[in-house]
Amino acid sequence: MGKANTAIAASGGYQAAEAARRHRIAVGVEIQNLSFVREGYQRGLPAVGSTLNFTENQEIYGEGDEAVLFFKVSIGVVRTCTYLSDGRRQIDAFYLPGNVFGLEVGAEHSLSAETVCNSTIISYRRRDLEMLAANNEGASRQLFSYAMQSLARAQQHAVVLGRRCAVEKVAAFLTDWAAYSPQSEILTLEMPRQDIADYLGLTIETVSRTFAHLEGKALIELPTARQIRLKDPEGLRHLNS
Repeated sequence: MGKANTAIAASGGYQAAEAARRHRIAVGVEIQNLSFVREGYQRGLPAVGSTLNFTENQEIYGEGDEAVLFFKVSIGVVRTCTYLSDGRRQIDAFYLPGNVFGLEVGAEHSLSAETVCNSTIISYRRRDLEMLAANNEGASRQLFSYAMQSLARAQQHAVVLGRRCAVEKVAAFLTDWAAYSPQSEILTLEMPRQDIADYLGLTIETVSRTFAHLEGKALIELPTARQIRLKDPEGLRHLNS
């Protein structure tokens, strides 16, 4: 009886080891066969995932939620933000098509993520990326690249917030946004002015007055509330320097 139990245990151990070996092989094949997408400057995410559709101003995840997923913008614009104890909102960043967001260092999301407009988002399981990074040098480099992009975005925002006056902050915002616009001198802003104010640490009244001031100086033209023509991009960059 003891010999039979020993044989069964040995057989079970062999089966477990064989299953683990087959899983490693399957993972290796999956990594080798992954197709990759390229949108803007973002690369390296496997071209699989759940596609989610959100309406304007809809929450994708909340601050403190478990960070089991991360996301990529396919269509639309997403903002990440935090709400202060007095009810004020501070926007940390805006994400455009091709941008990855929600990839956290810890187990929880440090910020909330919301759609600025109707948006299509692709979700990925965090553990899948961690598995890829553990087994594939290219995926590991890509993960490091995402971390560096997040750091650069945070540093850029800190510089904008450190501007001395509202004119400099708004000029910096327009100059930065122009770099992502298909037409560098005509900007179509998906976000309302309240979003711009919460991103720059200003009031909406100050943002509106600053736009009017820049228009009066012939630096910009405002055909509509969401469309801005940069009449003097160099002048804006000078304010931003």
